[in-house]
Amino acid sequence: MFASDPRVVLGLHRSRHERRLLTGALDLGVTELDTSSNYPGFLSHEKLASTAADLLPQFRVSTKVGYFQMQGGVEHSLDPLRLRTGVEQAGRDLGQEPDLVFLHNPEHSLQKPVSHGQDALAQACAALDDATTMGMCGAWGVASWDPSPLSGLIDTTTPRPSVLMVRAGLLVGNRTLLAADVISTAWGLDDGMLWGMSPFGGNMNAPIWERLDPRVFLREGGLSRVQAAFRAAYHLPQVRAIAVGTDEPAHLSELVDALTCEVDERVIREYRNLLPSAPRSQPV
Repeated sequence: MFASDPRVVLGLHRSRHERRLLTGALDLGVTELDTSSNYPGFLSHEKLASTAADLLPQFRVSTKVGYFQMQGGVEHSLDPLRLRTGVEQAGRDLGQEPDLVFLHNPEHSLQKPVSHGQDALAQACAALDDATTMGMCGAWGVASWDPSPLSGLIDTTTPRPSVLMVRAGLLVGNRTLLAADVISTAWGLDDGMLWGMSPFGGNMNAPIWERLDPRVFLREGGLSRVQAAFRAAYHLPQVRAIAVGTDEPAHLSELVDALTCEVDERVIREYRNLLPSAPRSQPV
């Protein structure tokens, strides 16, 4: 079962892109690396190529396209030509074709009526599907911070991604969890094709992790609250891998160690059953 083989993906959203972090990840057996064309300040690919070109072939590198640097700011676009150009540029900047390219937050450019959104999403997915066929990347996926707007837009004309990445963890609300379930069903994705991200809501040192004790979700003791929150995130929603960011190999090691602990799926189910009745104004 997938839960016995969870994976950690090293995310570079807020990372300093230091070489020691990449070598530390490899030492821990973390061989998947996730970034984006717009991290940080649209320089992530160049930083990786300049500081760790010799290490990148040892990783399965995923990146994202959808945000584009413009004079005076940043623009999001689902234009098929711009997306294909973005995938091609990512390969040039990295010095190698990405193993996986995500369509980044497509919900930011989807417009009403629904028919327009369906067409825009289908064409954007087709652009990444074509880029994969052309050898610009190994596979493609969709990464969505707020997947709810996508749930009614997927039909038989929408190419199926290899991976869907959504927020995961105890700070994710029921609306997002349900949308992830609906989208994965619409696309026919199994649990092994789902990734999570931002398991700590962007801050593993936030006060909430002192007030909340996620160890109730585990079958055994011995983990810290942060480790328990990370381990439970693989079931909220059900995902095979989680992209998590840190600049400290020691922190990454703690998260990797958490994967050996078993989650009490009965408690997870009870928790999810309680979510619909939770007040909307409160974080869940």
